[in-house]
Amino acid sequence: MKMINRFWKFMLLAIIIYTIIQLLITTEVFNLFYTNTLITIAINIILAVSLHLVIGITGQFSIGHAGFLAVGAYISAIVTMKLALPFPLALFAAGVIAAVAGLIVGIPTLRLRGDYLAIATLGFAEIIRIIFLNIDYVGGAAGMVVSRTTNWTISYICLLITLIVIINFTNSRHGRACVAIRENEIAADAMGINTTYYKVVAFVIGSFFAGIAGGLYAHNFYIIQPASFGFLKSFDILIFVVLGGLGSLSGAVLSAILLTIVSTFLQDYAETRMIIYSLILILVMLYRPQGLMGTREITDFFTSRKKNALKGGENL
Repeated sequence: MKMINRFWKFMLLAIIIYTIIQLLITTEVFNLFYTNTLITIAINIILAVSLHLVIGITGQFSIGHAGFLAVGAYISAIVTMKLALPFPLALFAAGVIAAVAGLIVGIPTLRLRGDYLAIATLGFAEIIRIIFLNIDYVGGAAGMVVSRTTNWTISYICLLITLIVIINFTNSRHGRACVAIRENEIAADAMGINTTYYKVVAFVIGSFFAGIAGGLYAHNFYIIQPASFGFLKSFDILIFVVLGGLGSLSGAVLSAILLTIVSTFLQDYAETRMIIYSLILILVMLYRPQGLMGTREITDFFTSRKKNALKGGENL
């Protein structure tokens, strides 16, 4: 019953946020620049939350998330531009193909741990980039022209679906198994948890939503190029998760919003943006190595306040 109440409160808040922003867009209080920034924030939150499932919940150090973003971007562009199919179908195809790619990569590589897994996922992302770089069908190094179809409503719906799925997965027995793997993989294996299975499941789900984000990303700009999906893109997504706090979905969302706004307003100064990113990471590692939120969620603060209020009432 408590979970159902939380779900409806979450949906009510989501509807209120959407209504307010849509009203601002309709009345042109938010111009095209601000609307595009909101869409970029939604895409980055999807990327951050999908990687959060892999790193923060399951504890698998993956730095090749840009590879799945690239798969989703190019597959969705092929579906709409080459096959002339509807955009929603292109998004679904992007997610499915990215999930298949995640399965193909995940089965052999997720038996690895730590640095070895990071190197393997990074290698996959580079392989994907090089493949698209050498395929003339999608424009090769010159890139592929894509119609701008992504809008605020579609990106917000995709964001909402991503959050609902990952929150429910995290709170399920499958999510608890993933958390057990993160805390101590050897102990989880000894307790009968199929560690490889759950790591692959989390990896595939994360890849699926990264593919969805790729479809939104591709159709938010007029051209996509392999250079856009290099190591630095994976690094950007990784920063969202690390800065927010490994294990905190709320932290991933907050850091994605914060860093997207910083990046947007400093887009004319690429070097400055990277310096700021580096300084933020250094400061976080020095003064708050657990990230902005640690492993806590925003709802935990309200729960603790409620408990303190009840205790205060009992003492009186």
